[in-house]
Amino acid sequence: MTLKAGIIGLGVGERHIPGYEADDRCQVVALCDKDAAKLEEVGARHPGRRLTTIAAEILGDPQIDIVSIASYDNDHHDQVLAAIAAGKHIFVEKPLCLTDAEFESIASALTRNPDIRLSSNLILRRTPRFVELRRRIQAGAMGRLYYLEGDYDYGRVQKIRTGWRAAIPFYSVVHGGGIHLIDLLLWLSGGRIEEVFAYGNAIAAEGTGFRNKDLVAALLKFEDGMTAKIAANFPCIAPHYHRLSVFGTQATFEQAHAGAAYFHSRDPEAAVERVTDAYPGAAKGDMLPSFVAHVLEGSAPEVSKKDVLDAMAVSLAIERALGSGRPEKVLYAVS
Repeated sequence: MTLKAGIIGLGVGERHIPGYEADDRCQVVALCDKDAAKLEEVGARHPGRRLTTIAAEILGDPQIDIVSIASYDNDHHDQVLAAIAAGKHIFVEKPLCLTDAEFESIASALTRNPDIRLSSNLILRRTPRFVELRRRIQAGAMGRLYYLEGDYDYGRVQKIRTGWRAAIPFYSVVHGGGIHLIDLLLWLSGGRIEEVFAYGNAIAAEGTGFRNKDLVAALLKFEDGMTAKIAANFPCIAPHYHRLSVFGTQATFEQAHAGAAYFHSRDPEAAVERVTDAYPGAAKGDMLPSFVAHVLEGSAPEVSKKDVLDAMAVSLAIERALGSGRPEKVLYAVS
């Protein structure tokens, strides 16, 4: 069987093409972008695909088995629901959706259609140094984890001050960036977050076209007592980077802009273990072969449907806490 794939949104979506076709059982047959010039440009680099500016033509095509949704964030909800209704498997760029109501409708639709496979491009799970860190955690080398920190330093502020992120009615730096760190902490720790609290500001956005908070910091309470902090720092004067600290009772891992290391002693004179594993070390389409195999063989994907829903539930709780000014419970999808 050859799976036929269609891609909606040809920014990052263009990089999905080699990901699908790394498995010779899958072929990308259709490309969509609302920008006709962008569509023509990408189509010229990837000839032989059907081109359209209308997403519904891909979502409604009975010949297409899998759809990538890499459109603007405020289009994701409607397109995901349309894909579910059409019986298509879905690889959606983050975020899955933008609001609690959208989340509930997608979760309900997935429950009604359990055979639909869904995954998302939470690519930090593919970073070699984080893969090794998770191996050490699972082997007990870090001891018991008690505190984690993850910072999404965006370093590309022009992307939120101009372009579609500034133009859509609501853009969340947590949903659009911080969710990568949310998922990373969940994946590394194997824990479950039950409650969050958050602050944010738009100091750096004053006088620009961006109408939302561009800095958000949140505290996360895990069910087993662990504490964590994540931040989505979009206006930072620093390159794009994922800062990470993992504190265990036997060792500490720290990744900052200057490099990464494991600490095995509290002695300031003790040698540290420098990390040389690749970072980021993964391309945007690298998770798609796993998803294709998941659809065809039923094998476990690198990011499951539950993983996508759980990270989104935490991100939505952070947005609620920003609005309410009080701790908010994480409202996970009912399985």
